[in-house]
Amino acid sequence: MSGDPPNWEFKDRDIAILSELSADPQLSSRELTQVLESEYDIDVSHVTVSESIRRMRDEGVFREAIIPNEEYYIFALFEFKFNPEHFDEYWRDAMEYIKQDKHTLFFFLSDGEYQWKTVMMFRDRQEVSQWIHDCYSEHGAVIANIRNSAIHNVLKFQTDPRIYEELGEDRSD
Repeated sequence: MSGDPPNWEFKDRDIAILSELSADPQLSSRELTQVLESEYDIDVSHVTVSESIRRMRDEGVFREAIIPNEEYYIFALFEFKFNPEHFDEYWRDAMEYIKQDKHTLFFFLSDGEYQWKTVMMFRDRQEVSQWIHDCYSEHGAVIANIRNSAIHNVLKFQTDPRIYEELGEDRSD
């Protein structure tokens, strides 16, 4: 995954495809072709739809991830506060450790006192505790504190298709 933003000029067809795939990621290109015609009055072949999806994926317009049903895992939000004394020397190893860990679903940087945050998945609370212990053992020189919040009752776990409507709007304000 590169740090460069995708270089993509959105067509109405692309926005419709992203919206429909967000609503139902299992749609085939043939089914999408039918939906595009009936819902959006866009007449294209399933080959064109398939090619558009492939090109958007290759360009990085969207990412695909397999996310297990939340009934199988405990989700937790971890927030990392740094020890600035050792940050310069140890931050990269700690970041790679967290980023590459099998439990990490979503890892991001933020501002404020706790600048790294991650959503992680574990099978049980004991696994959460063990992970925190191992992380401090391995990277305690750079991590001053880990704030851990259990995520209960996941109420929405998908991209709302309406978000893609903004991609077609003129942004030259």
